[in-house]
Amino acid sequence: MKLIAGLGNIGSKYTFTRHNAGFMLIDSIALNNNLNFRENSRLKCIMTNLRTPYEDYLLIKPTTFMNLSGEAVRAVMDYYKISLEDVLIVYDDLSLEIGKIRFRPNGSDGGHNGIKSVIQHLGTKNVARLKIGIGPQPNIPAEVFVLQNFSKEELELLKGALSKAKEGIGYYFDNGMQAAQNKYN
Repeated sequence: MKLIAGLGNIGSKYTFTRHNAGFMLIDSIALNNNLNFRENSRLKCIMTNLRTPYEDYLLIKPTTFMNLSGEAVRAVMDYYKISLEDVLIVYDDLSLEIGKIRFRPNGSDGGHNGIKSVIQHLGTKNVARLKIGIGPQPNIPAEVFVLQNFSKEELELLKGALSKAKEGIGYYFDNGMQAAQNKYN
């Protein structure tokens, strides 16, 4: 079983904010596959299963809010006995231009509190990730920018990025990180 964790903030007021790009990708995968989410309060997430002929994927959206995302990721990994090699974290990146995606095998948190929490709870920076561009950031504080809604024009660019990301996730799990980076970064 593979775990794909989209990071974001729970609640309708955050649905279309830049910080919810990870949630938006998980929602898009679920919608395309007619999947329904169920809440698991013990695992601190909303989740659904995507079964394919070749692999089962557990899609989660932490209900802990962004800054505590690692709690849900760790809880799900422990409960389902999912190894680190089978985890992909999806989140927004304000240093990446909107419409772009980037696969990374590891790295620092880059100032992103959600991935910082994941790194802290997993005890390693060696966690695979897929960044979805939401930048460039204007001359306003990051914490203000990421909680703003996307404009209509930005949503169109984001739609393309989400489509590319969905394709890229399957490619990543089939072909590995290096191949995904070469094709999608």
